[in-house]
Amino acid sequence: MSPLTSQLLMQRGRPKTDRLGKIRSLDLSGLKLLSEHLDPNLLGRLKHLQELDLSNNQLEALPANLGLPHLRVLRCANNQLGDVTTLCQFPLLEELSLEGNPFLTVNDNLKVSFLLPNLRKVNGKDASSTCSQVQSLNRELSNRVTAYWEKFMAALGPEQEAEKVQTDFVNSAIRDVHYGPESLREFTQWRVRMISEELVASGGTKACETDAPKKPPGAAAAGRPRARLAALKRPHDVLLGASPTKRTSTTPSTKVEGGQCAPQLEPLHFLQCHSRNNSPQDLETQLWACAFEPACEEGHEGTTSQTVATCGGEAVCVIDCQTGIVLHKYKSPGEEFFSVAWTTLTVVTQAGHKKRWSVLAAAGLRGMVRLLHVRAGFCCGVVRAHKKAIATLCFSPTRETHLFTASYDKRIILWDIGVPNQDYEFQASQLLTLDSASIPLRLCPVASCPDVYLLAGCEGGCCCWDVRLDQPQKRRACEAEFTFSEGSETARCRVDGLAFVNEDIVASKGSSPGTICLWSWKQTWGARGGQSVVSVVILAHLQWSPTELAYFSLSTCPEQGLVLCGDEEGSVWIYDVQHILKQPLLPPATPHAPTQILRWPQPRALGQLVTKTMVNTVVANAAFTYLTALTDSNIVAIWKRP
Repeated sequence: MSPLTSQLLMQRGRPKTDRLGKIRSLDLSGLKLLSEHLDPNLLGRLKHLQELDLSNNQLEALPANLGLPHLRVLRCANNQLGDVTTLCQFPLLEELSLEGNPFLTVNDNLKVSFLLPNLRKVNGKDASSTCSQVQSLNRELSNRVTAYWEKFMAALGPEQEAEKVQTDFVNSAIRDVHYGPESLREFTQWRVRMISEELVASGGTKACETDAPKKPPGAAAAGRPRARLAALKRPHDVLLGASPTKRTSTTPSTKVEGGQCAPQLEPLHFLQCHSRNNSPQDLETQLWACAFEPACEEGHEGTTSQTVATCGGEAVCVIDCQTGIVLHKYKSPGEEFFSVAWTTLTVVTQAGHKKRWSVLAAAGLRGMVRLLHVRAGFCCGVVRAHKKAIATLCFSPTRETHLFTASYDKRIILWDIGVPNQDYEFQASQLLTLDSASIPLRLCPVASCPDVYLLAGCEGGCCCWDVRLDQPQKRRACEAEFTFSEGSETARCRVDGLAFVNEDIVASKGSSPGTICLWSWKQTWGARGGQSVVSVVILAHLQWSPTELAYFSLSTCPEQGLVLCGDEEGSVWIYDVQHILKQPLLPPATPHAPTQILRWPQPRALGQLVTKTMVNTVVANAAFTYLTALTDSNIVAIWKRP
């Protein structure tokens, strides 16, 4: 039996009356209502209802025919809504509350803006912030679909059936018409379908742009918890100008061993989005780590992400590499973020539906890990992981809830962050503590057995731990320490760069000045023989900058066989090592030269060229279509492969 009755509605309605038709304000919050409890036959009798509160229930959707023609205020906070399209039944809606619905994304925010032209406030804030973006997207999509229609019709033969042609056009337009960042793809495809179906219905003569909202629509729906992620690009997220001679030029191809050519890369965007106090004068905030979001959308297998998370100073930014738009920005005053890492969680709703979440972990100076639900727009958990600063963190590649944190307290801790509860909060549990003789700087689960061994580059060298959870000890010492040049004074020096090139080959930096080392995990571990100190089996050395400065982090792009590293001059060193790995095991007498060096493009900031900067880290997406470099001068540089 439904908990809603005429008597309950009159009891909770205002003004007090014995007739449903006279109620103007109704509070149905906190009743544990499900979607099926919202009976249109009952609620449809509220002919003059202007304000409805459905907050703190268990709604997954709103019925499409509630029949509330005069509704102006709707509160649906803290539910499990996954779709907003039924809100179009309330064309007079002026105020809307959707915070605390974690399955709604920035795409739903834009849909709300499009569907409700009279909306003035979203979550208590001015709703005008997304109006111009929705109008711009709608205008461009209308133009592109119209152009696609003309091209499509011109290619048709006279014998083709009209009905099949129309269906084929709609389907192909959804597939082929693209605009804007990948993170807004759901919204753009939704609009492309609407525009193309309208074109078909009108025979190609109707101007679809008239469907744009007439008034500033809804702002981003943000989450309920304490910390907030702001959506979309802000005016103070400065897009730096490139020098005219550098902006459009590509780095020349360089011939390398094996006859390969270096990939062409164009400097695309330069962002100053981590500024303290949003000051355009800030060219001093150091940026430390970045990571591309996993490509996990259903139905998009084989795709690669163009969304990258960056951290430095008090901010974490999520950037669309194609457009340079800062999609989300999270700030924690007094914090200094050193590391970010992504995972994708499977969450089951109370109705049994599965949802996929992209969750971003960020940590730094304060020793706390913040778990950010980026697409929904809020911080949904804080793990007080260490008493000292966290240098780096990473998720297990095989267990989506397992997170390693490495701290200046010389400990590495493995956490199970779990999945969020009904209040969308995480309750993390500690699984293992790994003791290190020196500060761990880089973490790297062994590619061939990530649930068995963990590698770490440390201030005192490279170490390995057994991380099997079926072992009784929950606190463990280092299993083995690796040396790179037996008998040398540098054998156990700092390792500040560490990553797997494939399931066997490790790239590491720091043990030998001016070089990056490629060594075999399988051969090294196979020859260990139970020793606690093991000499690595070196396959090759790569020539790198001779600088004595440290903490330039390297990365790899395994699908492309690439190693990447920045330097103190603003350059990016790129190595295609596929041909090296096919050579005999003995390393050559001289290091291999880089395949390509991307020189610093010298963007303009404060009216001056930024001629020199340190590139602290470089990361590319899996397909190597975008490359992101972070500097110690508050500049995020993005290159694109044409």
